[in-house]
Formats: sequence, C-alpha cells, structure tokens
Amino acid sequence: MASKVIVGLNQVTTTWLTSVLVSNGALIQGAVAACDVHPGHGNWSTNVRLNLRYTDGSQGALPKHLFLKMVNANSEGESFGSSEVTYYTRDYTGVAGVPLVRCYDAAYSEEFRCYHILLDDLSGTHIEAAEKTPTLEYGLALAEGLAALHARWWGAKQFTQIGAAMHTSWQIRRFISISESGVANILKSFSTELELHWPDAILELFVKHPQVILARNLIDNGFTLIHGDTGQKNVLVPFNGDRPIYIIDRQPFDWSLTTWLGVYDLAYAIVLDWDIETRRSLEIPILRHYHEQIMKNGVNGYSWEQLYHDYRLCVPMCVYVATEYFRGDPHSRWISSWLLMLRRSLTACDDWRCSDLW
Repeated sequence: MASKVIVGLNQVTTTWLTSVLVSNGALIQGAVAACDVHPGHGNWSTNVRLNLRYTDGSQGALPKHLFLKMVNANSEGESFGSSEVTYYTRDYTGVAGVPLVRCYDAAYSEEFRCYHILLDDLSGTHIEAAEKTPTLEYGLALAEGLAALHARWWGAKQFTQIGAAMHTSWQIRRFISISESGVANILKSFSTELELHWPDAILELFVKHPQVILARNLIDNGFTLIHGDTGQKNVLVPFNGDRPIYIIDRQPFDWSLTTWLGVYDLAYAIVLDWDIETRRSLEIPILRHYHEQIMKNGVNGYSWEQLYHDYRLCVPMCVYVATEYFRGDPHSRWISSWLLMLRRSLTACDDWRCSDLW
C-alpha cells in the first residue's frame, strides 16, 4: 500500500487500479479494463463509488465495486491525522474477528495534510446502523467486534509499540474544555427542553467528573486504542440480519481521545444513539458479552467489577460528546438530534447514579 495520495478523480485510472489490485493480490492475472465513477460526499470527505470491469481472462478476487474516500485533513477548522489510514493498514493487520472493511490501498501525506483509502463498496449489502432498530444480536456483534479491536492494544505496554501513549492531564482537560464550550448555548437556549435538575447536573459534572477520570487515567489496565466515534452512522449492518457488522470512519480530531478505556466505545454506541428503554434492557447483557470476549481475545486481570465501574465512568463522557455539538450554531437543523443525544446521556447518568462517583 505504497501508492501516492489520491486527491482527484483524474488520478483514478485503470492503470492505477490495476497496480493497486495486483499489489495486494486481488488481481492475479489480467487488468482493469474500465471503471464507472459515481462521485459523492461525506461530512469530511469526497467519496467515490467505482464499478470495475476487467479484461477477458482476468483472475483473482476481482472486486467489482470499490469505495474511494479522499480526505482533506484540515477541514473547516478541524484537523485529522493519519489515524484512518493506519486503522486499515497497520493497527489490526492479521487480527482475527476485527470488523473492518477490506482495504485495497491507503496513503497519507503529512506534507499536504490529506489521505485516501480504497475499500470494498458494501452499499449493495449493508446500510448504516442508524437505519435499523438495534437488537440484542446487533449489540452482541458490536461487543465482539470492539473486543477484537480493543484486545489487540490492551494496556500502555501494547499501544506504545505503535507510538500511542496514555493521554496527559492536559490533553484530557483540553478534550473536556472543547466539549464544555457548548454548555453556555445549552443553558441559554435549551434549558426548557431538559428535566429540571439537569442544568445543575451538567454544571456539576463538568466540575467534578474530570477529577475522577484523571485519577483513573493513572492506571492503564482497561485502556486501549479506541475508535472514539462508534455512533450508529459509523457502523454498517446487513440489510437483513445483524452480522457481519463493520465499524468505519476512525477519524479523530487533533483534540480527540485516542487511547482510553475500551468500554467507552460501547458507551458511546449505546447511550447516545439507542432509545432509552432499549438501552436499559440490553446494555448489561452486551457489557457481559464484551467482557467475555476481551477475555477470550487474551486480556487478563480485568474483572467484571472493574469493567462495570469503568462503564459508569464513561457514561458521563457521553454528555461531553453531546454538549460539544452545541458549541456550533445554536440554530442548526441538527438541534433536535443533539438534544436527543443530550437527554439520553443525562438519563443514563441518572440510571447509573454516576454522580455517586464524585
């Protein structure tokens, strides 16, 4: 995967595609004869769906449908690094059970702050998890996929091998500070949309919860390389059934947490996006399954009681995620979605009696 970064459609030629597919073994004999291009856009990227045709006699896997994602790593004041490229090309290579889409090529340019990834196009078989009601089986599949990802880099001794590190207190406070900048807009414009005790609960959370997670950050057991944005738009599920799932779009901002408690990825997925009654009925079986799976994947010395405690620590962090959205336009068309996430996360804090932790 040593090709130069693709930044425009003029670079997407049959010669380039042939070279890429030959280099990773998907094309053993023959060549790409033609390619139909269907451009699109994501939140932070330009996306292209490619329909390939091959010369007669071509042999190999011969993928017919590919998805090319091109990203300007400096976009609208936010900055990305190479995380999405290493997600597919380095971090989980050879790890069984990881929920990653097959990647054929990826490259990142530090000089030009841009990258591309070339993946299987799953639009013919999968949709975003947001388009389906979550089930227990889906939650179990999510727990299994995250456990496979997390177990690979469990503990600082592991993830320092790839240049990652436990976050400093400054980095953690920066993450919280950026999230907290949305609180003023919430209290000014949307207090009436919240339960009576929630405005004070939000203020107390931002004062006291940071001290608890800063203390937890001193012991690395439970910490791993996280995805950090496991919302239902970043999980692909089959049209029919709940397996296999794929977790996509690991694109942390330069202020995001990238090494953290693994169970945070589950809290993010369950608390922010699932309706409250579904979360209440399914989260414990899913957490139990996640614990069983990380043990199965080689993690030792991390008890169920510790995971339960760490989940309680991570639930209030979903409030951070929700409040961060409000630092933007308070009249955004997405306000109703942000409020729903905020209500869900505050309800989860009440359910789990998170304030007892501080």
